[in-house]
Amino acid sequence: MPGPTHATTLEKDIPQFNKDIKDVHLIYDYAAQDASGNPEKWRYEMWFFSSTRIVYKIHGGPMAGRTNFQTASYQCIRPRELWQCNWLEETGTICSLIYDIPKQTITTLLAFSEGHWENPEAAHGDKRNAEDFQRWRGLASIGCQIDRFLLNEQAGIVECFRGKGDLEPIEGDEETI
Repeated sequence: MPGPTHATTLEKDIPQFNKDIKDVHLIYDYAAQDASGNPEKWRYEMWFFSSTRIVYKIHGGPMAGRTNFQTASYQCIRPRELWQCNWLEETGTICSLIYDIPKQTITTLLAFSEGHWENPEAAHGDKRNAEDFQRWRGLASIGCQIDRFLLNEQAGIVECFRGKGDLEPIEGDEETI
């Protein structure tokens, strides 16, 4: 393989994507625990920008302070109800998110690369800053494919609306890996 490749959203799913989740902006909280086992909220913000891109910001938890956009693919599980969004990060982390529209929940599986999980502060910043982007890429080279931390969590959606909100828009053709 010459470089990272991404699945694409199937053409048959695009019309339903446009109806159900295109331009949808979610703010959601994971009920997580800190290193000592105490309950804490991890707030995330996700904007389903287009059928090929997501834009997000992390406000709480170990990855708080991370602003990013990624190439993503979507799968319609059940129209108007369930969507899956998948992406690979420049850190080597693999993300899979299920958006349950009627229940207003997010269910995720994150396969953090060793570099990303063990160095959360190095994963902070904004991809639009070239220094942050390069540092994040370096995190992918720490460890090997099986040196991962798998994290599965469920979050309740606090806000759901259309548009960018406070997130900075992208053009949609930026380099993501």
